[in-house]
Amino acid sequence: MSDDAVRTVRTGRHTVEIHRPDKVLFPEDTDGAQEHTQEQTPEYTKGDLVDYYRAVAPFMLPHLRGRPLMLERHPDGVDGPRFMQKNTPAHYPDWISRVEVDKEGGTVCHTVCDDTATLLYLADQAALTLHRWLSRAGRVDRPDRMVFDLDPAGDDFGAVRRAAALLGELLDELKMPSGLMTTGSRGLHVVVPLPGHQHFDDVREFARDVADVLAAAHPDRLTTAVRKKDRGDRLYLDIQRNAYAQTAVAPFTVRARPGAPVATPVSWDQLDDPALHARRWTIADAVDQARTRPWEGLMSRGRSLGPARRRLNALRG
Repeated sequence: MSDDAVRTVRTGRHTVEIHRPDKVLFPEDTDGAQEHTQEQTPEYTKGDLVDYYRAVAPFMLPHLRGRPLMLERHPDGVDGPRFMQKNTPAHYPDWISRVEVDKEGGTVCHTVCDDTATLLYLADQAALTLHRWLSRAGRVDRPDRMVFDLDPAGDDFGAVRRAAALLGELLDELKMPSGLMTTGSRGLHVVVPLPGHQHFDDVREFARDVADVLAAAHPDRLTTAVRKKDRGDRLYLDIQRNAYAQTAVAPFTVRARPGAPVATPVSWDQLDDPALHARRWTIADAVDQARTRPWEGLMSRGRSLGPARRRLNALRG
């Protein structure tokens, strides 16, 4: 195709134009960038990105609907400059949902992805990675998700695996349902559904206390130190996502790394799989994992923090 080639995709009531579908966004990498496979990573185009998002949309959209987004755009591919887009440009189609939220000194009009057509339009805009709020339009100050980001000091997935198991056990003790997700980068996210009643400050305080309890029980392995220089080689239990206007990578979003890895929900049983790592799935096979529905029913089981807070306080003595 020529540089001015356009592919049209009909979805729902809308037709989306994909400009330059053959444009390479993820170049072939012959240096073995997928460390866990020691294989070269294949080349992927904008058309491949669109095909992936179209196929994964039924599984991804429930995690996006109604949520303000921050878009990570790479117009020239992963080797080119990136920019983070919060405000929705005026030229975006009227049928794309938006939500205006308060910020210091004004407001921001975020894009909201409510349907497949929007997801494909954003792919055409080279929005490789979608970062979502943990709350929804209409109740932006009351999150219905709590996220623990397990961030290793290096690329040590064994440490991530161990930390996830410990955190999962603690959340089970607190009777808090939780889901596990590869980040497509280095670590794992542990995602806890909430009923959406508490303010961000209360959720953040609870998350911090959970992380503190875990780090105190395993001080040689885990830390809550925000400054990198204070962490040493310990895994960082990052709870910083749990705040107003903060974001976390959305389930099934593509990451801007060689090989187009995908942030992918997994079952807790898969934590024991030796093949599991942070970049285990890519746009070539993440839909297969999505079809197993590892979080089936989980995100509708949000529980109030009150009883869990009492159980946590009892553990702390």
